[in-house]
Amino acid sequence: MQTRLQIISILVSGGLFLFVFELVRRKRLLERYALLWLFAAAVLLALSVWGDLLNRISTTVGVQYGPAALFAVALGFVVMLMLHFSLAISRLTDQNKILAQRVALLERRLTAALGAVDDEDDQSSSLGVDSANAEPTAAVSAAAAPAASSTRPAR
Repeated sequence: MQTRLQIISILVSGGLFLFVFELVRRKRLLERYALLWLFAAAVLLALSVWGDLLNRISTTVGVQYGPAALFAVALGFVVMLMLHFSLAISRLTDQNKILAQRVALLERRLTAALGAVDDEDDQSSSLGVDSANAEPTAAVSAAAAPAASSTRPAR
């Protein structure tokens, strides 16, 4: 029964290792996150291959029962992952807010520029001027210039 459990755990941890590689190959998992999962899969594979390794490590640390040490390490790993992803989500939330503000400013500038062009068309048509050959006003040029220079996102 012990050998059967060891074979199953080797297959499962090897499958996890291959699954992570496949996710990276298909560009569905970033390399920086893959390193964490590959490390976890390698540790599981090592513990699966050398069954007595967990007991040796746990007695060295001072834990009487080997699987309890494994669960403590797994809990620490999950807490570290949660902290890492919380930091990533916070950073992305801030970036999303900044991008939304920039889009709103660009929409405002575009509306102001289009409003200035519409006002000029209304004035030139009432004066009988052909608006197709008219030069753009200074307001339109001034509104378009900052928009063109601020298209690169800040980091």
